[in-house]
Amino acid sequence: MPLHAAAALTVVICLFPVCWMAATAFKPSRDIQSDDPRLLPEHWTLDHFRRAVGADGFALFWRNSVLVTLGAVLLALVVALGAAYAVARLRWRGRRQFMLAVFIAQMAPWESLVIPVYIISRDTGMLDRLPTLTLVYFMITLPFTVVVLRGFIAGIPPELEEAAQVDGCSRQAAFRRVALPLLAPGLMATSLFGFITAWNEFTYANFLIIKQQDSRTLPVWLSSFQSTFGTDWGATMAASTLFALPALIVFLALQRHVTSGLASGGVKG
Repeated sequence: MPLHAAAALTVVICLFPVCWMAATAFKPSRDIQSDDPRLLPEHWTLDHFRRAVGADGFALFWRNSVLVTLGAVLLALVVALGAAYAVARLRWRGRRQFMLAVFIAQMAPWESLVIPVYIISRDTGMLDRLPTLTLVYFMITLPFTVVVLRGFIAGIPPELEEAAQVDGCSRQAAFRRVALPLLAPGLMATSLFGFITAWNEFTYANFLIIKQQDSRTLPVWLSSFQSTFGTDWGATMAASTLFALPALIVFLALQRHVTSGLASGGVKG
């Protein structure tokens, strides 16, 4: 019972801000800062959503976020898959040191690298470009992807690939036809992590995209509802709700595979 109570309390604490955000998006402006706050709105309205969708740059910034996020996730999967396979299946000098470096990179606070990344981007002429954000998000998600996929590949019996090689498959063909389909839970788990990380990231998007406003992403766009006259809380909550929907949809679509993928990747090998 104490564990159940602690779990229920944790769920309530985590979900309450999200529920308040979504409920506020449907409240009339006069009720948002009322002296008698209520979780559920007494009167429902869609005016805040219309104002958020009609704001300047909504569709453009939405496209930018999708391109940057999907590009970073796909690039991380391709590179991490090769690295994880090399670490899990092959024996080569420096393999342990390589994994140690990956773990150190995973533990490093990426916010501490904002200034070096900004200086490098400035000196190489890569500021205000979406490919720069894609590479940064790829760099952030790559260590975790390598660690999880390495553990998952190590959990697949190598005899399955060896049997395919005996039947005439090359090493690459054996991996592609035998091991890769079994990696689906691990690939989905790492894809979800990479998607949420890149989709929600604000700091790098704010520092690396300065002059070219058309290259900004949705997290930076959310700050457009703040002005010298105050914050449009209704539009901000509506925009935040719309912003959270893609990550929620991706999670619901992949949730069956996420737990098994993370567990297998974390304990195997």
